Amino acid sequence: MAKFETVEEGFAAAKIDGARYHIFLCLGPDCAPMKKGEKVWKCLKELSAELKLPVMRTKAGCFRVCTGGPWMLIYPDGVWYGELTPDRCERILREHIGEGKPVAEWVVKTHPLCGAS
Repeated sequence: MAKFETVEEGFAAAKIDGARYHIFLCLGPDCAPMKKGEKVWKCLKELSAELKLPVMRTKAGCFRVCTGGPWMLIYPDGVWYGELTPDRCERILREHIGEGKPVAEWVVKTHPLCGAS
């Protein structure tokens, strides 16, 4: 059974219309233990709601990097952060998402898609 009766309800729950960023989080298990990834996911979910950040969040099973995780990928910027912890997640949310300033010392790669900068 579907969680929502209509697609519109699903889009509203996903907060698509208000999103400026889409955050993907690879939880492991090949790049990091799943328990570590789940802790970061919990932080991401709770803090993005608490701070009312304009984001969509998506759990990913694998980015095929398979080392140095958990990994966070933020679009439209195309910024990759590795070795995520709840503390790193919090700082990334506050600075990158909240202030629009990527946390330079933790950026592993930047690869925007579709001409975004």
